[in-house]
Order: sequence, then structure tokens, then C-alpha cells
Amino acid sequence: MGQIAYSIVGFIVALGILVAVHEYGHFWVARRLGVKVLRFSIGFGKPIWSKHAGRDATEYVIGAIPLGGYVKMLDESEGEVAKHEVHRAFNRQHLATRAAIVLAGPLFNFLFAVVAYWAVFVIGVDGIRPLVGAVAEGSIAERSGLRVGDEITAIDGRPNRSWDEHRLYLFDKAFQKAKIPVVVRDPQGRNRTLEIDLGELSTAQIDMALLENGLGMRGYQPQIPAVAGRVVPDSPGSRGGLIPGDRIVTLEKHAIESWMELVTEIQSRPGKPVELGVIRDDNEITLIVTPEPYNVDGQTIGRIGVEREAVVIPEALRVTISHGPIESAWRGIESTWTMSALTVRMLIKMLQLEVSTKNLSGPITIAQYAGHTVQIGIDRFLLFLAIISISLGILNLLPIPVLDGGHLLYYVVEAITGGPLPKAVLLWGQQIGIALLLGLMTLAFYNDIVRLLQ
Repeated sequence: MGQIAYSIVGFIVALGILVAVHEYGHFWVARRLGVKVLRFSIGFGKPIWSKHAGRDATEYVIGAIPLGGYVKMLDESEGEVAKHEVHRAFNRQHLATRAAIVLAGPLFNFLFAVVAYWAVFVIGVDGIRPLVGAVAEGSIAERSGLRVGDEITAIDGRPNRSWDEHRLYLFDKAFQKAKIPVVVRDPQGRNRTLEIDLGELSTAQIDMALLENGLGMRGYQPQIPAVAGRVVPDSPGSRGGLIPGDRIVTLEKHAIESWMELVTEIQSRPGKPVELGVIRDDNEITLIVTPEPYNVDGQTIGRIGVEREAVVIPEALRVTISHGPIESAWRGIESTWTMSALTVRMLIKMLQLEVSTKNLSGPITIAQYAGHTVQIGIDRFLLFLAIISISLGILNLLPIPVLDGGHLLYYVVEAITGGPLPKAVLLWGQQIGIALLLGLMTLAFYNDIVRLLQ
């Protein structure tokens, strides 16, 4: 199955699960509070499957367009209601009942995230030992005293067993401008305690590459030979004659020892022909390749359209982190809370123009991640689902008309004024909400397209 097929299947499966969870929250609470549910739909448009079931003959539907879902309840504003069922209509319910039904959708998304994190922590997460492989000159990591070969054994009092175990925690602390104590063990087995000042980071540096790009340190990796894995069709590498399996040993007569060295040299030569010495079938040949110019954050670099071979991580560097059911439950709650808080902070920073809106992702990027995680394993796919479920929960809680948060906002106004808003105001709010959502979706799609072009 190709990458595009994985992305499509992963996206449909992920979205189907998360929409089902969200809508089931509305459905389950509505039923428990005595409201009649007419339809439970996953997807929109023409039904490709439907069935009536239950004491209320609720219609269960799978729609042709898998981009959402809805729960249709008995409501006098949407049609005539028989007198004997008026008491079961949504619009006749007490304000607290209506609010509970609306709030249930996002809450079920957060609950699903807790369960997904719990499952991952019980199953175990594969990772790499937290060995420092590189420290950038003048970086926060260097000023803190971190050195190549150090193993980070504890972060802010928390035992640390992999490079990524506390990345989310550090992300959260970076927003708080905290100073974090870190315990490291050098290659000789000696421990020392350092302090990393996360307050030195700018807001723009606080992202999921915080360790590498923000703090300036990278995990240890075995030296990767400069061997071509995939050569992009009609790329500079392909036109220059490179094929999968070629090992680049020289560039402009200078020896190339590793893949990173090759990347660095190619990036420094945009638009300039370079002579490559290549080993192919035990024979050395010479090829001329011209890196194409490519803009990254305002800087022009070169690239030739060649991907490296898959890296095999030595067994000694691999770790699997798992916990018991009870501790996993606590960690699931903590991770969901931390991720939710971070998402809200990022949204606020975007509104304050402190964080670029380029961080917004649309369905194309989500589909790509879904495809990647499906191929990697169940633990990564569950982590992906947890993060997207949290994002979906928070998105629906935004005080935008047509979203759950918009309805809750209406209920707050109703509680204050003692009566529902006029229909004209509700219609006006709906139009504004649709316009805002269309603008948000357009921006997310634009970001997706830009990423694809890059």
C-alpha cells in the first residue's frame, strides 16, 4: 500500500473514531436525560448505510462524506412534535440539561484521550536512550553545561529514560519560563546536576522541536553513511544520474564521512554544480549534480531530492517505557491536561500574534500524520488519536456560533437574561460562526498546501 493510500485510510479511520466518540457523548447524555434522539450520523450527505434500532427507533447512519457527524434530537424548532412527546424535546429541557448534552461531546473527546494515553503507557512506548549526541555552539544547552556523551537521567525530579519521555512536560514549562534542574551522567558514570533556563527561549522557539532547535541539543545517533535510499523522480539527483544504493564518498574531491556531512555541503551550494564521487557495484564513478535553490525561513539552501536509507537503531540505544494500569491512568490524565493547556496557550499566543498561524494544520497534514503513524505501530497511532481528540474537544469549546462552545455561550446569556436569545440574533450568530469557520479552514488548507509544495 502506497503512502497516499495509508494517509487516506488512516485519515478516514482516525476521523471516524473521533467523530463517533464526540457524537456519542451528545447521544449518550441526551438519552440518559430523557431527550429523544432521532438520528445518530457519522458523516454527512447521502447515507451509504442506515439502520433503525432501540425503543425510539433511532436511525443510525454512515454518511458518504466522512468529514464530521451529528446527533439529531427531537426539537420543536426543527419540526412539529407530537403532544405526548413534547416533554422529550430538546428545546423544552431545563437550561442545565441542554448545557450538559452540548458539553458532553467535547468531554468525551478528552475522556477518549485519557483512555488512549492510558493504553499507550500500558502497552509501552518505544524510544531512544537520552544520550546527548550534539550540542550547538552558544546554545542554551551549552550554557547549561550539557556535553556530548551525557545521559539525561532526570528532568525536574522526574526519572528520564528516553529522549522524548518528557518533551511535552518541557514544552509546558517553557511557556511558564521556568528554570528546570536536570541530572546527567557522563560517560565515566559521574552524575552532576545542571539547570536549564527555559526563560531564555523566545515564544517562536517553543514547539515540538524544542530540544533540538530551541535548546540546541540533539540525541545521539550512530553515524549514518551517505547512501541514497529513495531518489525523487525528475529531481537534481535523478537528472544527475544518482540511483538508490549509491554511496557518496566524495564531494568536490573532499571525503564525505556521513549523511549529515553530505546534507550540510549540498545545502551550502544552491544552484552550483558539484562533483560527486559515488561507489556503485564496487566501482567508483563521478557524477555532476546541481542542487536546486530552496527557501527555508528566508534562507536559500540547496537540495538534490535524495532521501537517506532507513536508519537501524542499535539495540543498546533502544528503550521501551511502560507502566502499570494505575500509574498509566494517572499519566493519561496528566498528559491530557498538559496537552489541553498547551493547545489553549498556543491559540491565545496566535491571537496575540506571538505565534505564527503557520502552526495551524488542516486535513491534508492530519492525513499525512495518520498515514505515518498507522505504518509505525499502534502506540504511535493511539498517541496521534489522543492529540487530535484533544484538539477536536478544544476546537468545539471555542465560543463560536455553530460550535458547541457557541451554544454554551448562548446558554450563559440565557441564564443571565432569563430567556433565550431572539431567533434573529441566533441566525446572525450562525452566519458569523460559519464565516469564521470557513476562514479558519481556508487558512489551515493554505498551510497544508504550502507544506506540500515545500
